[in-house]
Amino acid sequence: MSIPKDPYMLMSYINTQLRDNYDSLDSLCAALDLDRSSLEKTLASVDLHYNSSLNQFK
Repeated sequence: MSIPKDPYMLMSYINTQLRDNYDSLDSLCAALDLDRSSLEKTLASVDLHYNSSLNQFK
């Protein structure tokens, strides 16, 4: 599976997946075979961070 490379497009894609299909970032990463650390690092590069209580990146 290919995910967007642009951090803002990636955030939009991940947040949509979290909203529609997954109850946590861990479950999304497991289902899509994504490395959570790499994903968070990419999004942190543009000051986006996962908020577990909202289940989204902000």
